[in-house]
Amino acid sequence: MIKPGPDNDVHANSGYSADTTKAIYGFSQVHVSGTGGGAKYGNVSVMPISGNFESVKQESFRDDEKVQLGYYAVRLKKWNIKTEITTSDRATFYKFKYSSEGKNAVKIDLGRYLDETDIKNGRETQQFVGSEVEVVSDTEVRGYTKVRGGWNNGSAYTVYFAAVFDQPFGSFSTWKQQTFFPNQATQVDDGSKTGAMLFFNHLKNKSLNMKIGISFISSLKAKQNINNEIPDWQFDKVLTETQQKWDKILQRVEVDKDASPEKKMMLYTALYHTMLMPVDRTGENPLWENDGPYYDDFYAIWDTYRSSSPLITLLDPKRQVAIINALIDIYKHDGYMPDARSGNCNGRTQGGSNAEIVIADAFVKGLKGINYKEALNAMLKDAMYPPGGNEEKEGRGGLVDYNRLGYVSTDYVRSGNRTVEYSYDDYCLAMVAKGIKRKGEYWRFIKQSDNWQNLWRDIENNGSRGFIMPKDAHGKWVDSILCNVNNGRINYLKYTPLSQDWPNCVCWWCGIFYEASSWEYSLSIPHDVATLIKKSGGNEAFLKRLNTFFDNGYYNVGNEPSFLSPDLYHWIGRPDLSNERIHQIIDANYSSKRDGIPGNDDSGAMSSWLAFHMMGLYPNAGQSYYLINAPYFKETTLHLPDGKDFTIKAKNLSDKNKYIKAVTLNGKPYEKAWIEHSDIIAGGTLVIEMGRTPSETWGKNQLPPSKPDDNKI
Repeated sequence: MIKPGPDNDVHANSGYSADTTKAIYGFSQVHVSGTGGGAKYGNVSVMPISGNFESVKQESFRDDEKVQLGYYAVRLKKWNIKTEITTSDRATFYKFKYSSEGKNAVKIDLGRYLDETDIKNGRETQQFVGSEVEVVSDTEVRGYTKVRGGWNNGSAYTVYFAAVFDQPFGSFSTWKQQTFFPNQATQVDDGSKTGAMLFFNHLKNKSLNMKIGISFISSLKAKQNINNEIPDWQFDKVLTETQQKWDKILQRVEVDKDASPEKKMMLYTALYHTMLMPVDRTGENPLWENDGPYYDDFYAIWDTYRSSSPLITLLDPKRQVAIINALIDIYKHDGYMPDARSGNCNGRTQGGSNAEIVIADAFVKGLKGINYKEALNAMLKDAMYPPGGNEEKEGRGGLVDYNRLGYVSTDYVRSGNRTVEYSYDDYCLAMVAKGIKRKGEYWRFIKQSDNWQNLWRDIENNGSRGFIMPKDAHGKWVDSILCNVNNGRINYLKYTPLSQDWPNCVCWWCGIFYEASSWEYSLSIPHDVATLIKKSGGNEAFLKRLNTFFDNGYYNVGNEPSFLSPDLYHWIGRPDLSNERIHQIIDANYSSKRDGIPGNDDSGAMSSWLAFHMMGLYPNAGQSYYLINAPYFKETTLHLPDGKDFTIKAKNLSDKNKYIKAVTLNGKPYEKAWIEHSDIIAGGTLVIEMGRTPSETWGKNQLPPSKPDDNKI
């Protein structure tokens, strides 16, 4: 829950930039991981300082940065102060090593946070609401900071804190609106920015230890979190315990000892990133009392449902059950499940109501401990009741159109991708309804899962026919859109499958397709690839379409709508071509370097995509199987939570032997280019024989599943 770290860029989502020309202004306690758009959090900023104490603003350049799992260290050059950080779940341990013989201090700033702006109600920016600080004793400070807004335009959230020191401070000043009040122990909340400066005159060995806990309930709960998690002052012990917790998860994927350090670093960093969000805040829900799990920072499910949720399901199913139960509980109390949520507030939706896919993925993979009847109710709320008001917050925007016309018209923003995504959401809803024998809901929503076809237009572009294109509310195709008005002249943009109306003609959130083109979304029909191929003109036409898509640069490696696209060759019996594309993409865009992820990580989405493909598997989220691809390791063993092992062996794997020649499962020939979740969790061995040329038979005849034609229940 606590995610401490250095802040040197108020507009960076994590607060951090690798640019050493940007000075650190503090170490705050709450951050998100790998997100885009407007920033969130950056609360309760602390800073060790020496010398000048006249200003609230204090910052320093840095060097000697060191990072490992659960640990960060840096030297603040201005004062030659070394800062080390490690953390437990809800409390953090700081070690400060000063060099000054004189007075030293620690600043606790409750008025600093990320993406601050003077523009009132600025979109996607955070807005200050209030703060309070209290010096409780000569070793303890408590208080809170309250902020609203950020990427999800959320309501106010409060981060409470308690900070304790292993040595007493000799004096202190609190401040309000940058005016210092020496020895005044409390600054109450009147909507002003507050903080405290704590002065240490005679530090033992010039070292100071500080523990800081946070809570979303109260400062006393924050203090309790310290006492429960870090009861003593042993920094190395806390670091070891944190690393052991991570090892328990990361060691569930074991690769061969001969694997290169580069590839292992890529894989395990990807696994680590996948597990950082959403955040377990069980027992820290300030909105309602509940005995069950509470999770926050779904930031956003639109990003994570495709591969992050399936990876958690595979490696840590108990956590995935808790996450889904939290989604259902949010529906019970807030009225809708989130597509995104941060700071205890739903928002924003980017496309579909994608919690449906997360629930269906768990259901078809047999996760226990979830009330799927209640989950279906939550899914039906999304599918049947327009959210009204702010349609970016939750539910399905444009639902009136979708349920009346069978598509979202251009009367609503993001009409193209909403239609495509709602169709798949409906398929996932239908699968859960089918499984619990709700025939009426099944028949309705399995039919609605074909709604993407209502925007399928038989037009040609760059040698391929048929694309998802916009329609108005009268059923007419939209050939051009208003772009801008200059000198009284109205300009129109001719709308083609490659058109991008945002941000040049409309706002980022206001285009026909969100963050992608029709070329990308027209390949995003994960539940019915077989029909997509037919409507594209058959196997040869689809092969040409995919090659055009990749060779012409229409594919966007850094965005989720194209996550499944490299694997689509499987459905025309050419898994070898999927393998070629996947390895080309990874080799060109991923590495173990600091910039080794294409774009931002989207809460672990890019990382989970990488992790699956490096292991030789890829899920089709909401469905029960994984596509089989050429792995990056000679051997990968999944140590499953129930004690069983599933091993993927790539025989004769080398740079030249990059094609799958044949596969066996538990010693028996296996001709399918996909494998069921049930086969993996049963344990066993999948042997993949690699060669220099593609197989003439493997994966050719038994194609991966698509939506059945008979729709039996």
